Amino acid sequence: MTTSTPTDTPLIARIPGSKSITNRALLLAAAADGVSYLRAPLVSEDTIAFREALTALGVRVSATPHDEFWEVEGLGRGPSGGADIWCADAGTAARFLPPFTAAGHGSYLFDGTAQLRARPLRPLREALERLGAKTGSEGEGDLPLRIDAEGLDGGALTVDGGLSSQFLSGLLMAAPLLRSPLTVTVRELVSRPYIDMTMALMRRFGAEPAERTPGVISLPAGGYSATDLVIEPDASTASYVFAAAAVTGRTVTVPGLGRDSLQGDLGFVEVLRTAGARVETGAESTTVTGAAGGALRGGFDVDMGEISDTFMTLAAIAPLADAPITVRGIGHARLKESDRVEAIAQNLAACGVETESGRDWITVHPGPVRPARIACHRDHRIAMAFSVLGLRHPGLVLDDPSCVGKTFPGFHGELHRLFPDHAPLPPAATP
Repeated sequence: MTTSTPTDTPLIARIPGSKSITNRALLLAAAADGVSYLRAPLVSEDTIAFREALTALGVRVSATPHDEFWEVEGLGRGPSGGADIWCADAGTAARFLPPFTAAGHGSYLFDGTAQLRARPLRPLREALERLGAKTGSEGEGDLPLRIDAEGLDGGALTVDGGLSSQFLSGLLMAAPLLRSPLTVTVRELVSRPYIDMTMALMRRFGAEPAERTPGVISLPAGGYSATDLVIEPDASTASYVFAAAAVTGRTVTVPGLGRDSLQGDLGFVEVLRTAGARVETGAESTTVTGAAGGALRGGFDVDMGEISDTFMTLAAIAPLADAPITVRGIGHARLKESDRVEAIAQNLAACGVETESGRDWITVHPGPVRPARIACHRDHRIAMAFSVLGLRHPGLVLDDPSCVGKTFPGFHGELHRLFPDHAPLPPAATP
């Protein structure tokens, strides 16, 4: 009998539910006719903000004591009556909810934090106006945004998807609530897997979006039906534990995240395969095993435009590779919670790592990593990505470790549970 060693014993990661699926499912359940049950939802700052926004719109959402499932009593239509909606930091709330309210009746005012106000919203507002919505800006930027809703007709709409797929997802999910069918033609779509996820979830709630011609999506009117949905573990969040396996030479398995996942970000494991890790994707789980000693193979160029939420995970560990790694197709990541390309470059520079970058690409060169203070920019993904690098270089400190609460409040504890011999990054001292 072979005795397992700590190196080859799989570590079972506890990854919370997908934020992308949770917030889409919340909206679809709110629009549906009947009561839906969302099982294993993500409980985080973004999903709580989204849930509270729906409550302000008159949707009843109740949770079991330990959030095993959320019960959503759908309106069967768009909202009515009007409300002030606080989106906090949640980009999905600011992009998904205005089309939902525009399909209803009443006056709605959307606002959020300074970080959210800095993110673009104008393409969505202009698309809603072309559908007949009445909108108005209450400040100098895109937020606060007012929607004076009297319902929307369908017709034909052309949308530029080059800045964010969330604009398109919001419009698609509102379409079955319109008075007539809608046909959307999409130009320069980024993050295509998120649109596939949106349409798959719409079908789960009884709608019938169809893309018979590439880039042209037909959406019949008719509304949604309630359903019972199990939320998958978050593939973007899983990227950090998979990367941690790669850089420590360990084996990590994420149950519930298998080959039929709705999430394109599971494709990150194929990037790790290119970097020398062993990957096994089964029907019900995915496992990544790092090379001996956590060695990473570099010398490759990868387009991560469709999985851009994970490019920081790769870039943060790229200094450990044996040759430079170039990531392309990530220009839209400059418009997220932070300018993520610049934030990665600046933090790696603070670590003594050489990088080169352009509008939509970054090259990271291998080299020694020196102790540094990591500027998180209130961006959960910056904090989590550099925490993985910190497993090999504990001299790093985070200036805002709590920002991970946006999507994974228990991240630091879970990373320490999986890798107890690698202390989690401590917070930086207040300057």
